[in-house]
Amino acid sequence: MLKRLLYAEPLRRRMRVRFGGTWIADSEHVLLLFEPGRYPVAYFPETDISPGTLQRTEYTSQHHDLGLTSWYTVRAGEHSALRGAWQHIDLPGYASEFQARVAFAWPAMDAFYEEDERIVGHAADSYHRIDIRRTSRSVVVRHRDRIIAETKQPLVLYESGFAPRWYITRADIDESALTAVEHQTFCPYKGLCSYYDIGDALLAAWSYREAYRGVGRISDLVSFEPDIVWVTLDGTQLRLEPGQTVFPHGPDRNLTVAERSLRKQP
Repeated sequence: MLKRLLYAEPLRRRMRVRFGGTWIADSEHVLLLFEPGRYPVAYFPETDISPGTLQRTEYTSQHHDLGLTSWYTVRAGEHSALRGAWQHIDLPGYASEFQARVAFAWPAMDAFYEEDERIVGHAADSYHRIDIRRTSRSVVVRHRDRIIAETKQPLVLYESGFAPRWYITRADIDESALTAVEHQTFCPYKGLCSYYDIGDALLAAWSYREAYRGVGRISDLVSFEPDIVWVTLDGTQLRLEPGQTVFPHGPDRNLTVAERSLRKQP
């Protein structure tokens, strides 16, 4: 069984990068890299990047599959981002498509666009899918000796590549056990996510208070992390399988409230 599978595919959409108040990259020939444990990464042809934008640094790193990687400072006017972009400079033969291509660090840039619409979170994965189903299965959540939630009417969210997530209405939750925290993450397919501690179980639950329209059925419902608190499904304890852990990230740089609240399809 293969432990790592990488593949590349043309985005087939115009993508632009904005930094320092100006457009620094504009391409209809972006190549997406898909690899385990990472969101899709967009690679731009060097010829589609504004001259003078990239300044090579002395820093290099080693990519597990793509070899030696050189890092750049990205410059635009008086603005700069150290290690804001990178390029693989000693590619194996099977990855020759990435020759003379550069990827930009998403959090370091002002924004990424497809045509004139801002893309938040990461480059869109055309194979990503979310399905939500109503079920009558029994879900019970415990922390130590306390029942936190118990329901026979959860919603189950199936998301490409990840374990099913079970969402519970607040009427079936002992909300006095939930302590809201300031920590938030952003999902390009579901929206802005808020988190809760349960006693000493940190970030044990989360909720998309206003989920995007396409997944609006989970809005203000709560899901619980089975690797942090005890969650059973029809009496069987749930555990995440290896490789199904989500790698969350915060909202994009300079993302406005209006842009965060866009009701997009997943």
